[in-house]
Amino acid sequence: MQKNEGAPWELHIYVFPEGKNWSVVHLDSKWAVNAPTVSASFPLPSQGFDIGFILVGQLYSAVAPGLCTSVLLSAMASSSVFVVSIDFGTSYSGYCYSLASGTDQIRQVFWGMEHGFKTPKTPTCILFNQNQEFKKFGYDAVMKYKKLSSDEADKWYFFQNFKMSLYDRKVTSDMMLEASNGKTLPALLVFAESLRYMEQHALNTIQEASFNTVCDPEEITWVITVPAIWTAAAKQFMRLAAKEAGLISDMTSEKLIIALEPEAASLWCKQLPQEGFLTEGSNSKKFEDSPGVQYVVVDCGGGTVDITVHEIQEDCCLKELHKASGGGWGGNRVDENFIAFLREIFDDGVWHEYVKSCPTELQKMMYNFGLQKCSSDREAVYLDCYYKLTTLAEKKKEISQFFKKVKGVKWCDGMIMITFEKMKSFFEYSIKNIIVALKEILDKPEMAKVQYILLVGGFASSVILRDEVRKAFSKKYNILCPLEAQLAIAKGAVLFGINPEVVTSRISARTYGLRVSREFDPAIHDIRNRRVSKADGYVYCKGLFRKLVEVGESVSINEVVHYDFTPTEPDQTSALFAFYSTEKQDAMYVDEEGLELVGSCTVPMPDTKLGGKRKLNLDIKFGLTEIKATATDVTSKQSRIITIDFLSV
Repeated sequence: MQKNEGAPWELHIYVFPEGKNWSVVHLDSKWAVNAPTVSASFPLPSQGFDIGFILVGQLYSAVAPGLCTSVLLSAMASSSVFVVSIDFGTSYSGYCYSLASGTDQIRQVFWGMEHGFKTPKTPTCILFNQNQEFKKFGYDAVMKYKKLSSDEADKWYFFQNFKMSLYDRKVTSDMMLEASNGKTLPALLVFAESLRYMEQHALNTIQEASFNTVCDPEEITWVITVPAIWTAAAKQFMRLAAKEAGLISDMTSEKLIIALEPEAASLWCKQLPQEGFLTEGSNSKKFEDSPGVQYVVVDCGGGTVDITVHEIQEDCCLKELHKASGGGWGGNRVDENFIAFLREIFDDGVWHEYVKSCPTELQKMMYNFGLQKCSSDREAVYLDCYYKLTTLAEKKKEISQFFKKVKGVKWCDGMIMITFEKMKSFFEYSIKNIIVALKEILDKPEMAKVQYILLVGGFASSVILRDEVRKAFSKKYNILCPLEAQLAIAKGAVLFGINPEVVTSRISARTYGLRVSREFDPAIHDIRNRRVSKADGYVYCKGLFRKLVEVGESVSINEVVHYDFTPTEPDQTSALFAFYSTEKQDAMYVDEEGLELVGSCTVPMPDTKLGGKRKLNLDIKFGLTEIKATATDVTSKQSRIITIDFLSV
């Protein structure tokens, strides 16, 4: 970092001491050093100089010997000082933060202390008042909603599990979300206000930990985690929500990184010591972080289960070996089965009335069930049967009578006792799908060298899930789960934010291509697609599919796919690029079965002097976590970053 004499500048050195709060040392162009406890001056060269870690080491030996464990330099117009990862989950959300210098000091935040909790995540719940104004998020939203009267609850908007609205459906920027009471709000508002809350909470936390030093927005790189199986539209929706929330100023900003959840978890697990994993049964082997090691990551979240396969490279980076797969088999499926079970018990209209009239009490019951769901015990589960449910039931008959016809459950003096076998039955759908998906991947010949299966995510905290995966695969694979399974994604996302190039290549989950026109060839082209240019009589075939990347193809993060465009009409003033995708390896026409229009972008071509001889180069990167494109006008040699719109098709 070159500095010249006379030019005003300032240097911030952020100290991250072991076990203490952040400290900040400020060095400006007056050569003064000011620390919270120390102030000193240093003679520095009068000529231009390079600031490096040698100088910093000298500075620290004078200012605070032995204090720092990590250093980051930040000058004017510098890169980020902090990396903040937001693990925006279906059921729970949280964030972690660190210096962007690559420190291993990743800080987490605990939630809910004011409500008697202390958890690394807070419920992904948000509450708006009757005027559609944001009021609360997380535990605060849950507790506030519980205190609302029935009349107020009917007017307010309470959302939970809304992240699943971006999975397995068409995602658009104007889509609506349904609240618990059936009322609707724009999805973009719900997601943006959630991210805005997380952003402000993180900024306040960092400010408090750094002696009230206010961070400039440009000093933070934000990382938002998403499932690897999400579509390009769903990922872009999160970027748009981040822009609406104020995390970034434009859609192409590099201050926001989209991280794939299983990749983030993979990075975290890769560097954990042996004691960082649960020791269960005979599986207490340390994860071997060495070149050539291959492993499967199973990210078990509340909504989705993401499965990826990685290989460690010589430079300790990661290479994806199999396209991301998975489905909606997360922990919420267990909740749904539990609710169906309660509906079976409390028949005769009792459960229907309870859900309708007591939503806040139901919320508390489901929270307590969630704790039991991820318990490490292999015993019967006892849950409180709350007052309003008991009252509604006893209007019909003596409450113990409801339990006689259902197996695996008993009424025990105000408690609902569920046998361990019945509890396991709630997991059957999720576990069956996870095991089938894993077998489908691992049975492939190219997966023969896989040694480990890593179970991560909040749902992986369930001993029932871990037991079944171990039963199915432990004879051939080492099954590992980190102690902090629910934090692996957030902490790994910080590592990814520090070095986004650590995953060097990915497998394309689909075949992508463009809709193009070509000179008509009667030998191969369908006559129905034949067109004639009005301007010069050029005969061409429209609606052809031009493959750019194939499903299952390994794509490097630096690999660029080129497409050269020439206009079909000489007076054309813009080029519309329509992107299609399919699970097939290739196609002839874009209207074939299985092809889907997924996005588009328009590039201006205002100068028509060269007519049909103009050229435009489109360069696309498919190996990143988001598809990115650049367009270059060959004549003017001007390039621009193109935003492919995946949300308006």
